[in-house]
Amino acid sequence: MAAVLLVTATPMFAQRLNARQRRQQRIENRQQRQAEKKAQNEQAAQAHVGDWLRRYKNLSPDQQREALQKDPEFQKLPQRRQEQLLQRLQHFSNLPPKKQERILNRMETWEHLTSDQKQQAKGLFQQIQQLPPERRRVLTSAVRDMRDLTPEQREQLINSDRYKSMFSDHERELLSGASRLPLAPADGGQAGTPDE
Repeated sequence: MAAVLLVTATPMFAQRLNARQRRQQRIENRQQRQAEKKAQNEQAAQAHVGDWLRRYKNLSPDQQREALQKDPEFQKLPQRRQEQLLQRLQHFSNLPPKKQERILNRMETWEHLTSDQKQQAKGLFQQIQQLPPERRRVLTSAVRDMRDLTPEQREQLINSDRYKSMFSDHERELLSGASRLPLAPADGGQAGTPDE
């Protein structure tokens, strides 16, 4: 009798197990597709912002605000996000033209970074933010000074006696990490890193 139960129960158990596994696989596939779609949307949104700012940067602040409010993508956003973007637009509009151009160049470069590079940049930024204000200022100034250097020149500078005396080992590691990312030329170049 036990053998008969075992023989009939085993296929039913296997079917339930397979159904559970298939259901779990569908859930995992859906989550992966959602994550990929979210990443694509974020990347498209970042590109859209940079393109939008370049297109409308020569309008008056009132005209920019009006154009943004009419933008279909903007209208799809939650009210709170719309308010944040309007505040950022107002801040951007009040910046000098050179500063605006630097920000746009950095946005352009950020759009072209790989996912790994973006993760690395975010990690470096977080570590730099944890430094005391004076050290943070000196370090970001050093990163800016490396913008027009080749990767080899950057590494030589970081390993120079001058930098060894100016920066701790940890700070030089941060500089080395930053030097491996695309850095914007000092003014008006085509590459950049998001330090705004």
